[in-house]
Amino acid sequence: MTTSKATDWMDHPVIRNLVEQANILTLAERITLIKGLIPSIADDLSEREYDGLMNELRLKAERYWEAKSHPGEGRATRLVPGERELEGR
Repeated sequence: MTTSKATDWMDHPVIRNLVEQANILTLAERITLIKGLIPSIADDLSEREYDGLMNELRLKAERYWEAKSHPGEGRATRLVPGERELEGR
């Protein structure tokens, strides 16, 4: 789910289970879940950090759509930068 050294400490099996359970919900329910998490996330971030998070989420969706539209081509052929490129790895 993540390849960032900044998140290596996370308990990935627990997070993966939460994501799998959330994905069982309907689209409307998943959107409501995200909206419900936003206030506490915004409280814990500065305005600049929050803007950065929103940009990360937008890029995540763009990378997904690009990969989905070019199956089997790999990261090298994509135009949208990934986490590795953005982090300089």
